[in-house]
Amino acid sequence: MVRTKLISMKILHILAVIMASISSSEGFSASNIKAEWTTPKKEGDKVPQVTFKTRARIEDPGNPNPFDWKDRTTDDLFKGKRVVLFALPGAFTPTCSSTHLPGYEKAYGDMKNLGVDEVYCLSVNDAFVMRQWGLSQGLEEDKTPGSWGFKKVKLVPDGACAFTRGMGMSNVWSSERGFGERSWRYSMVVDDGIIEKMFIEGPVIQNSGPDPYEVSDAETMLTYLKGAKKEEL
Repeated sequence: MVRTKLISMKILHILAVIMASISSSEGFSASNIKAEWTTPKKEGDKVPQVTFKTRARIEDPGNPNPFDWKDRTTDDLFKGKRVVLFALPGAFTPTCSSTHLPGYEKAYGDMKNLGVDEVYCLSVNDAFVMRQWGLSQGLEEDKTPGSWGFKKVKLVPDGACAFTRGMGMSNVWSSERGFGERSWRYSMVVDDGIIEKMFIEGPVIQNSGPDPYEVSDAETMLTYLKGAKKEEL
């Protein structure tokens, strides 16, 4: 009798742990997300100060993975530069791979001619995934020691979601796709750390079923840059 009671208590304890785990998982997708992580920044705001964990190329002939860790800060990416950044839900995903990244890679030269210093593609993925995605996309590698990837569009790993949260662009896909926390799709022009222009896909919905892709594309960005260039003349 005592043994049966002990077994029953253990079963109840295991069930309680399982239920707590489920509750915790559900809570992450709702109550544990801070409001500022999902409140997008506006034009005129500063981009968040974070540190990106990147991989920098080193001189090591014969090494199939000639890279070492290098911290790069927000200032490294944006200070004293006018840059275009577009963010997307994930490397290797369909729209991101078939249209979003290829469009900006193709438009890179035109954007440079319109007064842009760099073009960044940001995703909540680690540096290893981002490099392999770039290679699979046929992006030309920059093999100069110290470089951090590719010659045209630079792939920015926001693995810990720090920049995405700071931008207010965090989105948790739980029952939809099972991505977990990623970036909502958007693009922007940043001038010396200040957001000059933003294009945010809408409506912004947590765990969204649809994946809107209408305003963060390269053509929309080119249209804006051309208009801004004319105003300067």
